[in-house]
Amino acid sequence: MQVLQIVPSISLIYGGPSQMVLGLSPALARQGVEVTILTTNSNGDSGQQPLDVPLNTPIKQDGYQIIYFRCAPFRRYKFSFDLLKWLNRHAREFNLAHIHALFSPVSTFAATVCRRQNLPYILRPLGTLDPADLQKKKHLKQLYAAILERPNLASAAAVHFTSLQEAKVSERFGVSTRDLVIPLGVNPMKKAGGVGTEEVRRQLGIPENIPLVLFMSRIDPKKGLNLLLPALEALLAEGLNFHFVLAGTNPQEPEYEEKIKSQVKTSPLRSHTTITGFVTGELKSALLQAADIFVLPSYYENFGIAVAEAMAAGTPVVISDQVHICQEVRESESGWVGTLDVLDLTNLLRIALQNPTERHRRGLRAQDYALKNYSWDAIATQTIQAYNQILCHLDVR
Repeated sequence: MQVLQIVPSISLIYGGPSQMVLGLSPALARQGVEVTILTTNSNGDSGQQPLDVPLNTPIKQDGYQIIYFRCAPFRRYKFSFDLLKWLNRHAREFNLAHIHALFSPVSTFAATVCRRQNLPYILRPLGTLDPADLQKKKHLKQLYAAILERPNLASAAAVHFTSLQEAKVSERFGVSTRDLVIPLGVNPMKKAGGVGTEEVRRQLGIPENIPLVLFMSRIDPKKGLNLLLPALEALLAEGLNFHFVLAGTNPQEPEYEEKIKSQVKTSPLRSHTTITGFVTGELKSALLQAADIFVLPSYYENFGIAVAEAMAAGTPVVISDQVHICQEVRESESGWVGTLDVLDLTNLLRIALQNPTERHRRGLRAQDYALKNYSWDAIATQTIQAYNQILCHLDVR
């Protein structure tokens, strides 16, 4: 089976949802699928240099190949004429295309090319069909959907959602779709090497006996920091001792990032907080493993890859019920789930901070659940089954 994975960018700047293609592709390759990723060299919209990669030529890695194309002429929208021209020439060499993102011109027009070339395609919305997300630039999105995305959805072989809740709430613009619910995967958390859990605490000046509360995600209004910071301030006022680590950035909205940093620096949290910026590699692994609690009170999250990563590290999570794997967290007792309310979040964090034995138990359950259900090999098996069912269905027709 020869499959295309098409994604506007795989830069770290755009977070886990885009990067998941780099986890799925080698897992598919290990099970015999020939995978080619088509993407651009986009690396942010605020003056960052493009990715330093060879263009227009296949690069072989981890059993699959990836082709980068120059992001032009609309850098802000991660567009690439070169990618679309390549796809138009080569589409018939593949059995299926898996397109990641809606409301992104390169993926939108890639679906159009696939349709014209009779190449079956799956669309993965990345949360863009969530009613809350559709409120952003509402009128522009309504027009875009009517002209472009509605026909793409109508002709898609399937729509790939990463949770049952995402599928349940997503808008289809009056189109009937075949839905696939396949979660995202995480890599098993290796024991931190050069930067271990004790070392990361030492570097950040956090004593071993003080609970570490970790937020590790994009610093974005939807992530619920306006709920989290007051909750942490209230816990400090009660006399609870902890250290808060704010790990993340947002090159797309630097003004909001600066607003949050300033808010921390002018609050009682300033002497109990470390702001690390964006973290990756050994430092990321060490922080996830060193944390006593991972917290993400998002207003909406179609999956919550950062939550799954924390679970895989054995860290219990405190999340809102708008993180769409909240039901899995509840049922597996991998942490605590609350509402979008400061008092509720404060109460859950208080319970978690005051009960180290329960934190430990839930952390072990989180790790067990994540390794069984979110391993890339398990996700690849589900994905290949879906690919085969789609292709068999099309053959029958």
